[in-house]
Amino acid sequence: MYRYQILIEYVGTPFVGWQIQKKGKSVQKTSQSILSKLLKQKIILYSAGRTDREVHATEQSAHFDVKNKIQNIDKIIKSLNFFLSPKKISIINIIKRNKNFHARYSAKERIYRYFIINRLGTPVIENERAWHIKKKLDVKLLKQGAKKLVGTHDFSTMRAKNCYAKSPIKKINKITIKNINSKIEIEFRSKSFLRNQVRSMVGCLKYLAEKKWNIKKFENVLKSKKRKNCAPPAPAHGLYLAKVIY
Repeated sequence: MYRYQILIEYVGTPFVGWQIQKKGKSVQKTSQSILSKLLKQKIILYSAGRTDREVHATEQSAHFDVKNKIQNIDKIIKSLNFFLSPKKISIINIIKRNKNFHARYSAKERIYRYFIINRLGTPVIENERAWHIKKKLDVKLLKQGAKKLVGTHDFSTMRAKNCYAKSPIKKINKITIKNINSKIEIEFRSKSFLRNQVRSMVGCLKYLAEKKWNIKKFENVLKSKKRKNCAPPAPAHGLYLAKVIY
């Protein structure tokens, strides 16, 4: 058996998420179905992370095993994209890996980016690709709040009820915030995240930046470890799995 890493870009809007579900089309099922036909055997894709419904990816990472060595990777990529591109999925690359590589367990860091369009006018080009917020956000307060999230914390407040992680304690390595022409980009780096954690953090940062909360209230919400105290999570369509570092 030969193992390959596959890098995948997709628009999350048409899908129920990465993982195969009982109802609705998933990125995993759509991609591995075409891959199975081209390689003429059943292929199972194991991803670095299960993105939720409507969450996008600029570089999702997964791996698969195949009986025979792929002789022409470029040809397979072109063939895959012929079928997948109309479905809003693109294969960026396929890389030969050793058997010890695992898309999920070998990952050292995951990078997520959240985009906000902060202006009065409704975005057309980036509709369903970013969160449109009309009320002016205080970017300085965004950055102050972000500093409070960096480091190791109990993120129970920002954890979905159906999260399967064994512990709510996570370490945020870095948060970077950029604001260019009313487009705010918030980048989160961590080895792993809880379910809905990034969207919940963005929702709380938004409350702070529009001055519904002050910095003390923001800190108290995080320290409370109670989900009921969390601000409404940011919409899924503004979130992107940007890259997985190995």
